Amino acid sequence: MPKIKTNRSAAKRFKKTGTGKFKYSKSHASHILTKKTRKRKRSLRKSEVIDKSNMREVRMLLPNG
Repeated sequence: MPKIKTNRSAAKRFKKTGTGKFKYSKSHASHILTKKTRKRKRSLRKSEVIDKSNMREVRMLLPNG
């Protein structure tokens, strides 16, 4: 039987937490920061946990965690 391959682009974007959820860092935080408010830039620094509706797709992309 062939091994299940991990989607490498997803592996770079998502990390598995201890409880089995996936966390990711927010987009739009790298450039053109002058027009964004302090509050918005501060919230972009924090990582998020993926929504329940997207959990199945991410699990399929990352079968080995």
